[in-house]
Amino acid sequence: MRKVQIGLVNPGDKLAKPIFQDNGSVLLGEGVELSERFINRLQSLGIDFLFIEDGKTEDLIPEETISDETRRHAVDAIYKTMNSFKDFSPMKGRAIVPDLGRTFRNVFGDIMTDLSTRPNMLVNLTSIHTTDAYLFQHTVNVAVLAGVLGIAKGYNRNQLEELGIGALMFDIGMSKVPQELLKKAGPLTKEERGIVENHTKDGFDILRKYHDISIVSAHCALQHHERYNGSGYPRGLQKDEIHMYAQIVAISDVYDALTSPRPHRKRYTSAEAIEFLFAAGNTYFDFELIKLFCRHISIYPVSTTLLLSSGQIGVVAVNSELALHRPRVRIIREADGSEPSQPYDLELKDELHLTIVKEL
Repeated sequence: MRKVQIGLVNPGDKLAKPIFQDNGSVLLGEGVELSERFINRLQSLGIDFLFIEDGKTEDLIPEETISDETRRHAVDAIYKTMNSFKDFSPMKGRAIVPDLGRTFRNVFGDIMTDLSTRPNMLVNLTSIHTTDAYLFQHTVNVAVLAGVLGIAKGYNRNQLEELGIGALMFDIGMSKVPQELLKKAGPLTKEERGIVENHTKDGFDILRKYHDISIVSAHCALQHHERYNGSGYPRGLQKDEIHMYAQIVAISDVYDALTSPRPHRKRYTSAEAIEFLFAAGNTYFDFELIKLFCRHISIYPVSTTLLLSSGQIGVVAVNSELALHRPRVRIIREADGSEPSQPYDLELKDELHLTIVKEL
């Protein structure tokens, strides 16, 4: 399969991976043949790329970090929980969702089970979803990223569980933010920004009332917008004043937000997001934590289409943990625009004269 910008998808192309709605259910399934109407509708839903079937790359299958089943279960739990809190005050939280801690302990347990079966700890997040599904899918991605970073730090089972529940619940306060602000395409006013920023305290107020949720997990909600140099909110904490779980969630949050399309901007590529994180070292985030995080991110996920400095177009075939920025690519178009009679692979770590120009 091959990942393609939606503007380059043609009627008759077939989906190679499903597209998810806000509650985790499938909008369009694998194998669906795309018509022009389908393509236009998907664009209107904020979808900017698709995975399509391609004979030249049919053996290139991106390994999702967690299974579709685990993702659907997690998204469904988050979707139901967020909607349960929308119209109720935090004071009523325990009556609304009495088993909150147990529910998300089980959800994160499923995520950890999937992570434990992977041959490596390279994160590859490939799910496609509508704009309305962003908050729920984003939360799952943050939990996956946080879990990988927690494992990399050598956390024990109890620490991973505290971190995982905090990561799954870090944005629960967003249930109190009006939908029109969450979907606003233009800049927020000062008053609107104040309403949005209050989600950190709202989230903490919800979580701290649950006896089966650790207070340090609740601090992920309170502190995930704090920054290493003290420029964050709500309290302007800095450096070690910010709990490590919250620092992990903050990096995971920013990375996934940057690599997702938003109403006010296009998505960043993984390479661009990693560049941003490195530039933010010891300013927004602890630099050592950033370096550890980035060692486990697939910069160019399998099936990503790349333009090389030679003018050739290739699709990422294999990633190496020893050279994340130099994957093996399958050449599907030569510099003169012709297609090779037989696609072939190049190891970019050995082809030092070639560089990656951009993703296509």
